[in-house]
Parts: sequence; structure tokens; C-alpha cells
Amino acid sequence: MPARQFRTTIMWFRRDLRLADLPALHSAAADGAHVVPLFVVDPAFAKSGAPRRAFMADALQALDDSMGGALVYRHGDPAAVVPALASEVGAHAVYVSRDYAPYGRARDAAVAAALASLGARLHGVGSPYAVAPGDVNKGNGTPYAVFTPFSKAWRVVGWDAPLDEPDVKWHGAPTIPCDGPPLRPHTDVDPRACSSVRPASESARTQWEAASEVGAHHQWQRFLPIVAQYRDLRNLPGVEGTSRLSAALRWGLVHPRQLLADLEPSAGADTFASEMAWRDFYADVLFRNPMTARENLNPRMSTMAVDTGAAALERFERWTTGQTGYPIVDAGMRQLHASGWMHNRVRMLVASFLVKDLHLPWQWGARHFMQHLIDGDLASNSHGWQWTAGTGTDASPYFRIFNPTTQALRFDPDGDYVRRWLPELAGISGGEVHELGLLQSDGYPPPMVDHSVEREEALQRYRQVTAGSR
Repeated sequence: MPARQFRTTIMWFRRDLRLADLPALHSAAADGAHVVPLFVVDPAFAKSGAPRRAFMADALQALDDSMGGALVYRHGDPAAVVPALASEVGAHAVYVSRDYAPYGRARDAAVAAALASLGARLHGVGSPYAVAPGDVNKGNGTPYAVFTPFSKAWRVVGWDAPLDEPDVKWHGAPTIPCDGPPLRPHTDVDPRACSSVRPASESARTQWEAASEVGAHHQWQRFLPIVAQYRDLRNLPGVEGTSRLSAALRWGLVHPRQLLADLEPSAGADTFASEMAWRDFYADVLFRNPMTARENLNPRMSTMAVDTGAAALERFERWTTGQTGYPIVDAGMRQLHASGWMHNRVRMLVASFLVKDLHLPWQWGARHFMQHLIDGDLASNSHGWQWTAGTGTDASPYFRIFNPTTQALRFDPDGDYVRRWLPELAGISGGEVHELGLLQSDGYPPPMVDHSVEREEALQRYRQVTAGSR
């Protein structure tokens, strides 16, 4: 093996678009005098929603700027283009943050095999999680199936202290033409040609400044002064009571251990840490049960009757467009489409409405969310939906049925959230905006279902499942 001063390594960025606290980058810099920073525009990205790709494009531009324009873009199957770049620059090793999702694991296995055939290696170092999936286990080595005991063990396992940004000598590489079209059309001439992921006019313009590593930390510093109140504020969609860093965490603009390291003891900080534990828990569940990205974790619930015909599709369309006649549900869906984000409490309410008031498959809602959320994460999304649908990890599942009106009165008592997203109800003051019998507004639909009737229908369907399993 040649001495370090003559070696070149590749740092392959994926969902870790930052330079500080990146263990894989530290390893790449320690192993080679020159590091080639790579991002692969995978054709699989075409299946991702446009808002998520737009946020990724902004984050990539910020990353490229932070390294003086050295980021190398390649377009195509990673199993082909990563080994090709390794040969081109004479790299003996490629470093990545480990990916624990089903597609990422299969992709990395293929890349590792292709690199090995050239005498090079793929090194997975670190992960997007405070505690990597698979590392939290019971005393007998088996995984936890319920969150609360998992979270207690998760805190005991703990996490490393954040790392500073390493000293790296970047080494670029020429862009090679690709055969296919760019990820999205653009009008400006881009020196990276079709390897670019940046659109001409579409951008992740959300309500917060987090589409860069610097922006994510600014967002965090703005939130820190109120983190002690997080337990009380986090369920109120009409106030700024959450960090709004879910997209930054999804794309690795900030690592969860960086946030956890800043927390001072308080009830709110403890609750915030628990949210980081939920994120790790769902990643752990998906890692151990890859089929649950689209299938029920609890197979017994697969016998639950759901509606899928033409009438079901019409109801689904009304849900997606925010025309259900339930203001809190419609406000959430319109927030999603307008901003690429939805408050977490409202996510639970709109999910419950889809599954238990409309009796539609949770997979329909999960897929719709992944198409429109900038923070769309397979593990958190699929298992968040399964928690609400009662098909996943929840210890007391299906008979939890959220009443959208009482939930709205509790968590949006003054109606500010609903009026923000439903301008046709702007003339109704206070909490009356949630009272279905009081709504008199041209252009706003009446309730499409009677919640009390559909609640009983949902419970009857659940009773049929439990009766059939005896």
C-alpha cells in the first residue's frame, strides 16, 4: 500500500450533506492525502417527490459552496459510476455513512462488490442516527418491539461526542456526460451538464432557513431558548413550538448527536431527546423488518377490511386536496402541499382520518406523504403511519381513534392554525372555526362523513379481526 501522501480516497455523500461531525469524512481524510467529494445522481431519485428533491438540490448547492465548488456530480447507477470514478482518480477506498434502509443496503452491497473487483474497498463509517440501527438490544440480544423500553436502553447505550470539521484537501474530477436527461429540466447552462440536480426555478423555499449546514445550525440556535417549553408547545400547530429541523436531519445537514449535546436538563429537553429516540426506534424496526416499509408489522392486521374501489379513490382525492369538511384535517393537507411540511400532531390527525374515518389503506397515505414532504424518511414515515393505523409497534393500537373536532379544540383552541391554511374560514373567529355545525362559508364543503358513525365502523372492523384470530 502506498504511503498516505500518495493516496486518494473518495467521500461519497448521500444523506449526510455537511462537513462537521461526519465520521466518514474524518476517516477518508485520515486515509488519503486527497479526498474526492462525490454525489451520485441516482436514477432512483426520480421516484422521490419533487419537494424532497428540491430541498436536496439546495442542500447540495450549499455543500458544494462550502468546499469551494469541489463537489463532483456523477449521474447513473452507483454500482457503475462509483467504481468508474475510483478508477479515474486512482482511489483505493470509498467512504460513506452507513445506510440502513432496504434500498440503500442493497445498493451499497452492489457498489462494494464492484469496487472489490478493482481492488478497492467501500468503508461504511457512522450513521445518520444517534444510535445506529441494530445497536439497541435486550439483555438476551433480541430487539425491542415497543418504544418505551427501547428508549430507556437507547439512553444507556448513548452516543459519541460531536466531531469538528476535519482538515481536508479536496481533489476534484472532471464531469463526464451522461446518456439520460437531468433529474429535472433547467434552463440555465450548468457546467455539470446533466449531472446537476439543481432545477431552474424550483427550490425548497419553506418557512425556515435549514437547507444548508449553516442554516440548520441557525435554526437550532433560534429554537434552543424555548426547548425547555417543548413538552408544552410541541402539540400546538398554531405556534412556533418545534425545531422544524426534520428536513435538516433527513438530509444530514445536522446530526442528532449535535443537537443532543446542546441540551440542558429540563422536561422539554427530555421530551425533545425522546423524539430523537423515536427516529432511531423506527429506523431500527425497519432495519430488522425491511418488508414493513410497505407491509404491516403486525401480520394479523392484514386481514383488516379496507376500502379500495372507485368510491374509495374519490374519498382519497378529497383527503389529498383538503376538502373533507373537517377544518383541522383540511388545514394539514393544505399546509403539506403549500410548504412540503406538516406539524406532527396534525400528521397524526390526518392519518387517523384517512385510516379510521375513511377506511382507506395506510399505504396510500404514506405514499402521498413521501411524494410531498421535504423531510420524507422511509422508516419514520411508514412506521408513523403504522402507529396511527394500529398495524405497527404501538402497544395499544387500533382502538385509538382521534376525533378531529375535539383534537382541534384542544390543540388549536383559538383556531389560528386552521384560519392560516383555510382562507375561506377566515371570517369565523376563535375556536368556533372547528365547530362543524357553525360553519357557514361559501366554498367550504360540509363534512364528508359522520365521525361517530365511522368510528363505530372502524371498531367493528377491528372486532372482526380479533374474533377471527381466536
